[in-house]
Amino acid sequence: MKNSLVVIVALEDELNTDNISSHIPVIYSGIGKVNASIATFRAIKEYNPDLIINFGTVGKITPSLSGLIQIGSVIQRDMIAEPLAPRGSVPFSKRPNKFVSISNGHICGTGDSFVTQQDVWLTQNGVDVVDMELFAIASVAYEHKIDWISYKFISDDANESSGQEWSKKVNQGQKLFVEKLHAYLISRNL
Repeated sequence: MKNSLVVIVALEDELNTDNISSHIPVIYSGIGKVNASIATFRAIKEYNPDLIINFGTVGKITPSLSGLIQIGSVIQRDMIAEPLAPRGSVPFSKRPNKFVSISNGHICGTGDSFVTQQDVWLTQNGVDVVDMELFAIASVAYEHKIDWISYKFISDDANESSGQEWSKKVNQGQKLFVEKLHAYLISRNL
């Protein structure tokens, strides 16, 4: 089946589909890069989209950020294979170490860990927020030559209180995302 876009979200707690048009497929990937990769491949196979829209929660590294933000690029924060390659780079790979959205925005660092303490590497590399899925989604989209955009809701401060903060705020960004999604659909006559 062909669909112009799909929305990929890690958890149902992050986005309730009741307020989204039924013609827009919403795929729940589960947490982490492996789950996000599998879900993105399946979404592409089933819907053959022109655009992948990702939504989810993030911890902030840049203190001034809040609310719903747009992501412009994503790097992999937990690929640590030194001395074979610098952190963030996959050794012996010709694939990009950074993926860029079709829209401007902040830098996201993806990894398979929940960030609960300061990491100097993140600030040194300009990372604004951290998540656990976007790099995988963007990587699969790149492989299939599909555009992507991402909206993230800041749920926590990426510190020792992050787990409790995230649990309280996991679903607070969905209304803001649905408004952005509707505005996007109207602007594209979809």
